[in-house]
Amino acid sequence: MLLIVGLGNPGAKYAGNRHNIGFMAVDRFASKYAFGPWRSRFQGEVADGSLTAPDGAKVKVQLLKPQTFMNNSGYSVGEAMRFNKITPANTVVFYDEIDLAPGRFRMKTGGGAAGHNGIRSIIAQASPDVRRARMGVGHPGDKELVHAHVLSDFAKADQPWLTALIDACAEALPLLLANSDDKYQTEVMRLAPAPKSDPRKPTDKEEN
Repeated sequence: MLLIVGLGNPGAKYAGNRHNIGFMAVDRFASKYAFGPWRSRFQGEVADGSLTAPDGAKVKVQLLKPQTFMNNSGYSVGEAMRFNKITPANTVVFYDEIDLAPGRFRMKTGGGAAGHNGIRSIIAQASPDVRRARMGVGHPGDKELVHAHVLSDFAKADQPWLTALIDACAEALPLLLANSDDKYQTEVMRLAPAPKSDPRKPTDKEEN
């Protein structure tokens, strides 16, 4: 079984925030692959389904959106991992990454939180060794502006790359079943190419 987690904050006021790109991604996964209805469990919302691996095998998958608010995401993730006896190697977390330019995508396993409170909570309450799907949202250029940046909605100008990135993550998803993180990353960027740029240099299209 694979546990796929999307990080974000619950409630309509946060729905369009950069910090909620993880929620947006797993919502797209659920719709594309016809997962079951969302239901309350593990201090979050879960949807169950299955995916077909590249070798043809069917694999059970559970999607999880913690409802604890970002800073306490680890409580929900840890509870789901323990109940389902899921290892860190079979847990993939999708979340916003300010140190990647908008639209860029990188897989990573282990390491520190790099200032992300949701990942910090998962490290503390679940495991530091979960697989991480980092979705670039850019950096506002000043550390003091980061909080407002991630808790602000995506601009209209962001929608084309945002939609492309989420759709690419969904289209390539079966590659995660074979632990092919490098291949998954490559395929996502092939489907949704985004220019390599300095994440700390906002473009003139940004709203903040």
